[in-house]
Amino acid sequence: MPLISWCGITLSMNREEMTDKVVATIEEKTGTKLDEWVKRVRAAKLTKHKEILDFFKEKHGLSYGYANTLAHAVRDVIEGVKSDNALVEEQYSGKEALKPIYKEVLKAVKKFGRDVEIAPKKTYVSLRRKKQFAIVQPSTKTRMDIGLILKGKDTTERLEEGSRWNAMCTHRVRMADKSEVNPELIEWLKEAYENAA
Repeated sequence: MPLISWCGITLSMNREEMTDKVVATIEEKTGTKLDEWVKRVRAAKLTKHKEILDFFKEKHGLSYGYANTLAHAVRDVIEGVKSDNALVEEQYSGKEALKPIYKEVLKAVKKFGRDVEIAPKKTYVSLRRKKQFAIVQPSTKTRMDIGLILKGKDTTERLEEGSRWNAMCTHRVRMADKSEVNPELIEWLKEAYENAA
């Protein structure tokens, strides 16, 4: 995985993960979600990157690093980089055998509450509440990875340490069949969801 440098810190994550992490931090610090930032930029009729960046810095007091990353994320949404369905279809192209696992995970997670947000990215789907609590990623043709944010939770043979796999997650569960979306996995997902309140 490439090393990304941001604000003088070198991190082992890809650019998309980095943007997601920064946007999540901005949402947490400001209480304003990405879709609200998009509405504000549209209302201000801003289209150019520098205009949006300056708007975030001057009107909302964000530092350059946060404003710049958020401006990129907002422009991606406004320009309709790719629809959610298109992103998911691309993820499972050549990995169609894993799609039933994805569907089973979503079916389980949607039962947790109406506040579950399903946010497809380029290589994975982010599961969010007030903040991200899990990711679903078809990593190979035969393996699905579920990344969980369960700070302080002990690992087990199945619930592996996950931060080396993805810096945003504390744990990872590897899966190859939808039957593995069992009560144990659902309980871990529910715990991560509850912690994201």
